[in-house]
Amino acid sequence: MSLTVIPTALPEVLILEPKVFGDERGFFMESFNARVFEEATGVHRTFVQDNHSRSALGVLRGLHYQIRNPQGKLLRVTSGEVYDVAVDLRRSSRNFGKWVGVMLSEANKRQLWVPEGFAHGFVVTSASADVLYKTTDYWYPEHERTLLWNDPALAIDWPLSGPPTLAQKDQKGARLEAVETFS
Repeated sequence: MSLTVIPTALPEVLILEPKVFGDERGFFMESFNARVFEEATGVHRTFVQDNHSRSALGVLRGLHYQIRNPQGKLLRVTSGEVYDVAVDLRRSSRNFGKWVGVMLSEANKRQLWVPEGFAHGFVVTSASADVLYKTTDYWYPEHERTLLWNDPALAIDWPLSGPPTLAQKDQKGARLEAVETFS
């Protein structure tokens, strides 16, 4: 497997482009290989859970993280397109409170590595989207926290054409100044 790693404005958040073999029959790609992932990124993690979400146009999920048992996430879109965002919540980081956004789609087959210590969310920019992601720890609802998606302190430039569709927990997210953070 060949994997191209593209750095982002947040050095720990990485865009991954797998090698895709395609012809008139369709395509083949190896979506994950632990050895290649580690060699290409320098990141050694064990993934323990795979998640699959389907969302409609304008659905915004996030910005989520776990304050205990933090999860690193490796995300990809298998159908549709999303604008995916990671926010650095590590107080000791020079990038604390900064964010990066990346378009992930069925067409570009890009993946995004979001390490532990970051909040994560996405908005669907196509009619619908299926997002698959691997996590480095299990989901513990009692430790899940939500950073307010539209906090003015973050000034995330979400590609929205109207108000997003939000879950109740995402409507009630905490602002950066009040949210629990990492050391």
